[in-house]
Amino acid sequence: MNTFLDRSLDRAATLSRWGARVAGGLLIASVLLISFDVIGRKVFGMASAGSNELSGYVLAISTSWALAFGVFEKINVRVDLLYQKLPLRLAAAMDILAVAVLEFFIVVLTYYAFITFQTSLQEGAAANTDLGTPLWIPQGLWVLGMIWMTIVLALVVLRASASLIVGDVARVTALCGPRGSTDEAEEEARLANQRTEQGGA
Repeated sequence: MNTFLDRSLDRAATLSRWGARVAGGLLIASVLLISFDVIGRKVFGMASAGSNELSGYVLAISTSWALAFGVFEKINVRVDLLYQKLPLRLAAAMDILAVAVLEFFIVVLTYYAFITFQTSLQEGAAANTDLGTPLWIPQGLWVLGMIWMTIVLALVVLRASASLIVGDVARVTALCGPRGSTDEAEEEARLANQRTEQGGA
């Protein structure tokens, strides 16, 4: 069971990383489109149609698809003043509880996001803009990102719970614990090494 969950988490981490990369690419494309729009208006007196509309879709879609990557990278903010005083096993249980509460929130959010998507699809709703974008398309991509987030959080909770049952507190902390100063120092060292290697190349 744990081996299956570990393989699933590894695959989920890989897919989440690619999801974040695609999301970043979409944001860059959106920035370029808006820049072109601004320059076109200022210099040539012309503008691209729908840059504001498309950038709004991109922001929503890229955010939803980057959320799962944030789980693996532990970029969410947690207040851990009291947490540091707890016994290790209790702290591990609180880590799982924190992720489970986040999962509940995301499930509720995803449920209402899906209802929005379903309504737009059934009614054939389109944006009241020059592009007239069928709203189910961007909303569907947005909802898929939210669904993926719920799957990732469920895998994390299941694997962490299995680890806690057998007393593997370190594994629980690695999966659910807050990002500590050691993690941040290691990340800074890794980035510094990358910059050094790129500079040398």
